Amino acid sequence: MTPSTDPQTPQPGLGAGPDRKLRVAAVGDLHVGEGSGPHPFRDLFERVHEDADVLCLCGDLVNFGKTREVEILAEDIRRCRIPMVGVMGNHEHECGQPEVVMEMLCEAGVRMIGDGRAHEIEGVGFAGGKGFVGGFGRYMLSAFGESSIKTFVQAAVEDANQIETSIRTLRTERAVVLLHYAPIAETVIGEPPEIHAFLGSSRLAETIDRYDNVKLVVHGHAHRGAPAGTTNRGVPVYNVALPVLRTLGETPYRVFEV
Repeated sequence: MTPSTDPQTPQPGLGAGPDRKLRVAAVGDLHVGEGSGPHPFRDLFERVHEDADVLCLCGDLVNFGKTREVEILAEDIRRCRIPMVGVMGNHEHECGQPEVVMEMLCEAGVRMIGDGRAHEIEGVGFAGGKGFVGGFGRYMLSAFGESSIKTFVQAAVEDANQIETSIRTLRTERAVVLLHYAPIAETVIGEPPEIHAFLGSSRLAETIDRYDNVKLVVHGHAHRGAPAGTTNRGVPVYNVALPVLRTLGETPYRVFEV
């Protein structure tokens, strides 16, 4: 996996066949709200086909999970000319109707990943899920003490298990993992250290590192985090939250070759 050297220019030599490189664009944290106005991301969805073959949407696409927010976003999503895969973020859960949000995104053309689901597009697998909090490395929260802490940690474990199921269902030699929460500490550096434990969990990276076919991980959530890092096994991880991408240039997504 390599980042595209020029995301503005389509890469040559992308003929048909299971072994060709797939150009994968990724972005998260669009945070469309009821007051965002009409077509806040029309340009993104209308132009991305010029640079990529697949678009990954890494959660927090809307602010509160309200129906009207998703309707505004869906008007722009329907303009996309390439396959889209996506995961939910924590903001999609705020109004207590994540199933409605997911259904609306699916109806708009996004192949949603989560609850153990995965998709294959032109020989590349796409797996993952929202992810969850819990901390990193030796600071990761363990199931010790009060029952409420044990319940919290169990939720993180179950989430990681669902992501593992998603990856395990793939039979492709190349796979991309989509998350919302960060799997490594490197890509949340820049956020206040006090909230790092609420931005992701090492359990996600441990799961990813069990599978040799995972070539790329993309996530959002950490608006002030760092753009890139790697898992312990060396799998590249990219923070594609829109606020992070804006520090890299004007293009509202990042493109990789897988």
